[in-house]
Amino acid sequence: MPTADRHTAHSSVTLDRREGPYGEVVLRERGNDFEIIANGCFLMDTADGRSERLLIDAALAALPAGGTDPAVLVGGLGVGFSLAHAAAEPRWGRIAVVEREQAIIDWHLDGPLARISAAALADPRTAILATDLVPYLRTTTDRYDALCLDIDNGPDWTVTEDNGSLYSASGLADCRERLNPGGVLAVWSAQPSTAFEQALKNAGFIGVRTEEVRVARGVPDVVHLALRDG
Repeated sequence: MPTADRHTAHSSVTLDRREGPYGEVVLRERGNDFEIIANGCFLMDTADGRSERLLIDAALAALPAGGTDPAVLVGGLGVGFSLAHAAAEPRWGRIAVVEREQAIIDWHLDGPLARISAAALADPRTAILATDLVPYLRTTTDRYDALCLDIDNGPDWTVTEDNGSLYSASGLADCRERLNPGGVLAVWSAQPSTAFEQALKNAGFIGVRTEEVRVARGVPDVVHLALRDG
């Protein structure tokens, strides 16, 4: 989710605007890039994608050696970079992506964002789960080897108030329960959070660390990584 200020040289064009159960979601085109706005808050764009790719790569690299066909859950379809990068990696087995905004799903299935995700969505390993990530993690019996979560601007800057529970003790317990032994939780953030690192440790995760992704201005984007013990 790179910052929006790099696009100030171009005016934006609104391609679609919808009211959903969580408020307004907007798809804009700015120059050669697309951006998604939710309730007036800039979420993400297609200008870069390094941090979204790192989210997937870092999770795969953190998994125990020797595993075969690990299953990954991508939390948040967004502009599709994370999903596309996961599908481009043959080592992943099952690939599920959770997205609660039907508008975003539509923009990928038959809209402008298909240029990023069409191949990934056609991959037989891929499944879209049209649901809210937080209750899904709480209620599903599915298990994964990696959870790659990118539904907010970070643990300290959520898109909606309800998302805050994901980073609470109970939410992190749900994440841990959804992981197979040795599985990895990877969480994207617009800035480092020592409080979240401590929350991960308090929730029983091991190997907690943070990887930085340099951006043009301001503090780096980061990926928080944590393992469920084997």
